[in-house]
Amino acid sequence: MTGQTASLENRVLRQEILGSRRFSNYFWATVVSIGGTGFLLAAISSYFHVNLLPFSDPTKLIFIPQGIAMGFYGLLGILFSLYLWVMILLDVGGGYNEFNKNTGTIKIFRWGFPGKNRKIEIDRKIEDVQSVRVELKEGLNPKRALYLRVKGMRDIPLTRVGRPIALSELENQGASLARFLEVPLEGL
Repeated sequence: MTGQTASLENRVLRQEILGSRRFSNYFWATVVSIGGTGFLLAAISSYFHVNLLPFSDPTKLIFIPQGIAMGFYGLLGILFSLYLWVMILLDVGGGYNEFNKNTGTIKIFRWGFPGKNRKIEIDRKIEDVQSVRVELKEGLNPKRALYLRVKGMRDIPLTRVGRPIALSELENQGASLARFLEVPLEGL
């Protein structure tokens, strides 16, 4: 969760969730775009014997098999970078969690992949919340996440996907949310 704001005498808690618009995604999309374009230009240069790259001379490459291989990798790189740029543009995974004591409702909103389920919205009553659950899994692939346990539903994830949150930050967020909702905190 990137930011929390409380308003109206601490009766509304809103947590912004960072989706695909992270620095790391911008970085990798740029790197893969440049690399894929370079490989594709090298393949085209080797086929037409015209140097299209200012920093090397790929016209000396033999088109079969070197030029074809570079073209294949370049095409894959460009397709993968297009995928990354589209995910950034659509902000997949981004959204917010809103806990409103004035109306007695909880709204969890996320942007999904294109299609009929592009908007993911969950609306529930605060009184249906049983607890806030912390999940900790250490090791090679650590997982640190907050979940909302609601009657009649699976646990609802509240934290962003990606880099694990620091343990102290996770504990603070879980404790403050459980205090705000007046429910127990599980998993610590």
